[in-house]
Amino acid sequence: MRVAILHHWFVTRGGGERVAECIASLFPGAEIFTLVKDAKGIPQGLARREIHTSFLQKVPFAKSYHRHMMPFYPMAAEGLDLRGFDLVISSDSGPIKGVRLDPGAVHICYCHSPMRYLYDGYESYRSQMGPVTRTLFSMSASRVRDWDCRAAQRVTSFVANSHYVADRIRRVYGRESTVIHPPIDLHLAQAAAEPGRHYLCAGRLVGYKRTELMIEACMKLKRPLRIAGAGPEEGRLRRMAGGAEVEFLGELPTADLWKQYASCRALLFMADEDFGMVPLEAQACGRPVIAYGVGGSLETVRGLGSTDPEGAATGVHFDQQTADSLMEGILRFEDAESKGAFRSDAIRAWAAEFATPVFLRRMREFIVSVMPGAAEAMVPSGLVEQANG
Repeated sequence: MRVAILHHWFVTRGGGERVAECIASLFPGAEIFTLVKDAKGIPQGLARREIHTSFLQKVPFAKSYHRHMMPFYPMAAEGLDLRGFDLVISSDSGPIKGVRLDPGAVHICYCHSPMRYLYDGYESYRSQMGPVTRTLFSMSASRVRDWDCRAAQRVTSFVANSHYVADRIRRVYGRESTVIHPPIDLHLAQAAAEPGRHYLCAGRLVGYKRTELMIEACMKLKRPLRIAGAGPEEGRLRRMAGGAEVEFLGELPTADLWKQYASCRALLFMADEDFGMVPLEAQACGRPVIAYGVGGSLETVRGLGSTDPEGAATGVHFDQQTADSLMEGILRFEDAESKGAFRSDAIRAWAAEFATPVFLRRMREFIVSVMPGAAEAMVPSGLVEQANG
């Protein structure tokens, strides 16, 4: 059996790249395909495996401006040579699902989300563009959207990274999907003997993360805030901070970031994410999360008053993406914290339900349910899970 693992692009390392790496670990003999790659975006587990790329790899500046290549996505995806493969598994938040396969080949798509800038977020993304970019984007978006919807119909089975995304897949593509949450590396987790009194926000400093609202809330409440991460918004955020309450840590090495998770009072999370790995990473260290209560946060953070009978709260949800709503959430968290509402052992136990071995086991079972013969091409059950435990 010939197996191919696809990922839309390896340009930065994040949750999507981790998913592709884990799926590939199940199939050591599989070939890897992507539209464009950069050395810094290739996960460690794939560093020694050959990764085939599309013609975009040879386009100047494509690695830096891969999102601007949208008009060429259909041609690039269909240009990858997948003839002769029996099973294709794609890790996709964009165009890679549109590859052409032999008749009878099985295609399982692990969908991180249909492209937001073509669907739910179209007007929002478009409004932030300059006049020339907006015109070009508007001219090509409809064509790429139609192609993407047709490509989705050729997929054998969909897996969604959250129920939030499963609903979007159903609405956009008219397809049902099985939810398998992404993997969290629990072996990186640690616990602080005595967490600090500061709050933490972590991740890329980009507009949709709404970091400025976290700064505003903490400054008004006079609560210390540490910001881990870098990005295009950093200059503006530093200018607005201007107080002793806010400390910028920059982009941290992985080990240092996990130390920050372990030492914070709680993580603040303001984004509307499809899933969101950062809240679970903080919870893996036993720290609670104060999160905007939409999207993936409703699946990764068990809020106060949860009806789940299996465990205690792991954080607090607030209702609106505003500084005032976050302030109310912080005060509600502090009141509950003073009453012992958050237990670090219960928080870590909740995060363990999203551990890498859990993801690998569920993916293995799903793949075999779609294509029983795939078991012959996979590493024996248990070996990969132990290595990633």
